[in-house]
Amino acid sequence: MKTNIKYIFGVFSLLLFAVTGCTEENYSLGDLKAPTNVVINAEIVGKSAANPNGDGSGKVKITVTGDNILGSKIDFDSNTDVDWVLLTNNSVTKTFDVATGTNNYRVTVLASGVGGTSTNVTKDITVRYDYTPDPAIVTDLTNNASKTWIVDKSVFAHLGVDDWFRNDLNPAVWYYAAPIDAKITVAPCLYTSKFTFAKVAASGTFTLTVDTPDGAFTRTGAAAGGLPGIPASGAEGCYPYAGGTSGFVLAASSSVIPANAPSTKVSINLSGINTFIGCGATQKAYEILEITPTYMFLRVRGTETDLVWYLKLKPAP
Repeated sequence: MKTNIKYIFGVFSLLLFAVTGCTEENYSLGDLKAPTNVVINAEIVGKSAANPNGDGSGKVKITVTGDNILGSKIDFDSNTDVDWVLLTNNSVTKTFDVATGTNNYRVTVLASGVGGTSTNVTKDITVRYDYTPDPAIVTDLTNNASKTWIVDKSVFAHLGVDDWFRNDLNPAVWYYAAPIDAKITVAPCLYTSKFTFAKVAASGTFTLTVDTPDGAFTRTGAAAGGLPGIPASGAEGCYPYAGGTSGFVLAASSSVIPANAPSTKVSINLSGINTFIGCGATQKAYEILEITPTYMFLRVRGTETDLVWYLKLKPAP
């Protein structure tokens, strides 16, 4: 009997532990409230009674305000292909320089809230941009008609990657500087892709045509540069791409290169999402560090956080 009492007590204790030791935890995300009262505030730099569309710099200070906003992203012109840019602290200063003169842009902001909720708002902005590029740069780039360039695999550091904030043009300090013929086996499309810059005489505008017979050289995912059809994940390499044509402008660059380092202070700013220069893992403003009739050296911010890409090109044979 004594043994049975101990057994029964032991079973009872085990059951009691099972009931009290496996208590259910309840978690709650709270109310899933989408952002409300979202407003796009746009301060056009230099706006005055005499200059209602700004001072010609094309700069606009944009801030997004509202309730329950955890983060936001912006498309600077909903009239063209969508190209989202994440905002830091829900603000940015944007230079609207895809075309000279006074132009209208429909800005779209997607404000994100708790649990994947979001609110979409738009705002129309009219801003003036004045810029006349150096005729010598136009001639070197386009031959005042049409000129095709390719990445120059025969020179050291024809492709480079570094910290965007380092601002050092010495390849010895870069994260990566490509040796001669570096990608000829693993990514030949870097060298076979052609980039044709053309000046449209009748309008004075410019176009870029990208021909990619072996695909586009890029990194996928966030680094795809917005190129349509490029898969969302994958390593650096060549990806099937049909190429395309877009407009571009030559604009004053927001250069962070030291004054004693070479730079023309001019950038090639591409419009749309279907063109790129050299590497598709880049944004759309390529600063021209150096250009001659036979050589072009570019610097462009990468689509990966805080990276800069360097490219050296030569005219196609």
